[in-house]
This record gives sequence, structure tokens and C-alpha cells, in this order.
Amino acid sequence: IFIDTALDKDTKIMMVNGPAGSPKSILATYCALKLLSEKRISDIVYIRSAVESSDSKLGFLPGDIDQKLHVYNLPFLEKLDELLPRCEVDKLEKDHRVSTYPVNYSRGMSWNAKCVIFDEAQNSTQKEIITVLTRLGKFSKCFVLADPNQTDLPMGKGGAFERMFELFSDDDSRANGVKSFEFNEDDIMRSELVRFLVKKF
Repeated sequence: IFIDTALDKDTKIMMVNGPAGSPKSILATYCALKLLSEKRISDIVYIRSAVESSDSKLGFLPGDIDQKLHVYNLPFLEKLDELLPRCEVDKLEKDHRVSTYPVNYSRGMSWNAKCVIFDEAQNSTQKEIITVLTRLGKFSKCFVLADPNQTDLPMGKGGAFERMFELFSDDDSRANGVKSFEFNEDDIMRSELVRFLVKKF
């Protein structure tokens, strides 16, 4: 159901809610690669808030902006490596078919014929989510992925994704190409252990 909805030409935005270990990122990346291979988009943009764990800080990261953000982009790079041979991933990067940005770098951009994967959206404010969604131009598609149980925002600043998910879970949104999709604990694929832990927590 997820893939059919994601690849539907009428779907412009998918708000995806799901627990840790559910296939939010891998399915979004798979669908983005399929859209790219079918030439329905020109490239893939991976967006994520540069928010550290609320319980542990990395501190100063050396290097230029790409080196500093590399650690935040590892989940996306990992998914690419799961789905494609390394040589194909290298070619996508060399041809600038995949790019990664922190949320705050997206302001002022305009994305046409791109697939945007907005990961870890539970760590974004309402203003940041609105900023990303209002970058979307013609022939673009966006996956907004979140697990509200894993927010790292300070107390009182979270909850934006949940409000957005509820706001766009109506017939009017669906008619305009904004779809909501929710995974549950039974959809956890990472391992039986993770499924047990999430249910226990």
C-alpha cells in the first residue's frame, strides 16, 4: 500500500508516522530511486534537522560543512548502500543526483522535479516543516518521515509533526495530493528484538 500510494502520480506529499524500526526511510528511499530511474524526477534531496540527542551532545565537529553534516546524513547513505551497489551510489553522487541539506539551508530554495526525503521530522519545528513543504514546485514529491516517540527537541518545542499529521489527515488534503500513512509496531522490520522493545517501552 505504501509503495502504491508513494508512486501514484497524484501523490505530492506523504506524511509518514511510525515507530523505530518500521520501514519509513528505506521505503521512501526505494520509491525515490524508482522515480529517478523512471525519469519522473531529476534528483533526490535528503533533508534533516541537525539536532543532537537531547541526552548526549557531540560537541564541536571539525571540517567544512559537508564533513560536519556527514554524521547526520549517514542514515540516508546507509539506505542507498542497502538498495544499490556502491558503484551506482558513487555515480549518483558524482552526477549530483543526490544531495543533502540541514533544514535551515532550504529556505529560499525552489524544488522542481525533485523527490525530497524529509527525515526525522519529529525534530523539526512547525516553521521548519512549513519551510520545507513550501519549497516544493512542479513535478516534485516529498516524504515527511517521523517517529514522535524519538524527539530530541527541548520540552515544549516538539509536537509539530503530530499537529501536521492530524491537520493533513482529511479528505480535502487527500484530494490535493497530501496523503497520511501510519506504520505501527507490527510493521517493525529491524529485528524481533526491536519489535519487542518498542512494544515494551
